[in-house]
Amino acid sequence: MAHRSETFEWTLVAGVLLALAASGIAPHDRLTWWMEVLPVLIALPVLLATHRRFPLSRLVLALIALHALVLILGATYTYARVPLGFWLQEAFDLARNPYDRIGHFVQGFVPAMIARELLIRLQVLRRPRWLFFLVCCICLAISAAYELIEWLAAVVMGGQAEDFLGTQGDVWDTQSDMALALLGAALAQLLLGRWHDRRLAAQAAAEGR
Repeated sequence: MAHRSETFEWTLVAGVLLALAASGIAPHDRLTWWMEVLPVLIALPVLLATHRRFPLSRLVLALIALHALVLILGATYTYARVPLGFWLQEAFDLARNPYDRIGHFVQGFVPAMIARELLIRLQVLRRPRWLFFLVCCICLAISAAYELIEWLAAVVMGGQAEDFLGTQGDVWDTQSDMALALLGAALAQLLLGRWHDRRLAAQAAAEGR
């Protein structure tokens, strides 16, 4: 079996670790920082532990790194205070800082490609026509689980959870977040599905499968 060069993968890891270290120097709120970067702290060791026996495609790895950077930036300032969000708010005359909306869109976009890759490579489905629908369902489940975590944080922490929730006074924040995750999941498959298939085929050929 041929082994691919891992320079690309280790470059992504180094970039994420550098961003994580920089963001942890003086975040706006230390507790919120820990809560927001927790998915990165969980995902990184899992990916490192499994990358040899089940290497993900470089497309998916790049998307995971992008998602990690989105989370890390949000953790540094808290989502409602990210400077990029304020710039977008002013540029498009928005009523609120939209960075958390970007985060939830990415929360659908990136997990969609991860789920798609796992379902295809593990041959979970007998009928590929269900792939699009099932990936969307998985991403909605992930989004709903995250909203439940936010609700639990609000119950346990009370007012201390305001930065973590980032609702900015929007009573429909939860519904909007889930809708954006669903939109991200659908667009990821529509925009990247064929490219993803080609990358998986090329990877399988390189690994001699």
